[in-house]
Amino acid sequence: MVVGFRSGEGVRAYSDGMFTGLVQAVGRVAGVRPGAKTLRLEINPGSWGHRPTRGDSICVSGVCLTVVDTGRGRWAFDVVAETLAKTTLGRVSVGDSVNLEHAATATTLLGGHIVQGHIDGVGRVEHVQEGEDWRVWFSVPKELAEYLAPKGSICVEGVSLTIASIWEGAPDVPGGARRGRGKGQGFSVALIPETLERTTLAGLRTGDTVNLEMDAMAKSIVFWLRRFGVGAASVRKKRKSSKRTARRDRS
Repeated sequence: MVVGFRSGEGVRAYSDGMFTGLVQAVGRVAGVRPGAKTLRLEINPGSWGHRPTRGDSICVSGVCLTVVDTGRGRWAFDVVAETLAKTTLGRVSVGDSVNLEHAATATTLLGGHIVQGHIDGVGRVEHVQEGEDWRVWFSVPKELAEYLAPKGSICVEGVSLTIASIWEGAPDVPGGARRGRGKGQGFSVALIPETLERTTLAGLRTGDTVNLEMDAMAKSIVFWLRRFGVGAASVRKKRKSSKRTARRDRS
């Protein structure tokens, strides 16, 4: 989708960014100004050397946002109602840390996976295992569970991660113990020291909420099968044919 804004030099067009899920810096929320239906969010990028211009895309804790101002050493973004409803950005406070990544280019190394910055829903931290084998268990909204695949990709707070396990009922924490009330579904991830050092994920605690973007490939496959049903229809047709053959053989 291409949109634009009017500036002193005329109308400048820009498009939605694409990202890789490899966080380039951790910034801090420097300002939060709620409007009637929107939010003006200001981020201090700290020592990150990237210098965006107005209209550039930045992934802020998983959410693709457009830079509207870069004055006073801060980057300003306007967060619309739809984004506030589907992400955690409406709950941030001044001083909170956020993961940052600029838009990828045709020459960017795809070290993570294709990330659009379009949040599908908000997940919840169910359990954190710290230490050398650092793992985190998340629950997901019911409608997102079908996009989870063992060893598949998922974006959590803007970080590209590999799914270590999928659970249903209660998190499959080590030792066979089950945490929670046994009515959810979700996944776990293993975090390496590099990820813990360069992102906000080391600060996650039980009960925290996180932005989730499911794998674009998984979403496309599920959508295609639901819309056209070719695979499902073929299976049903074969089953009916087999039943008719069986009845003829019996007769």
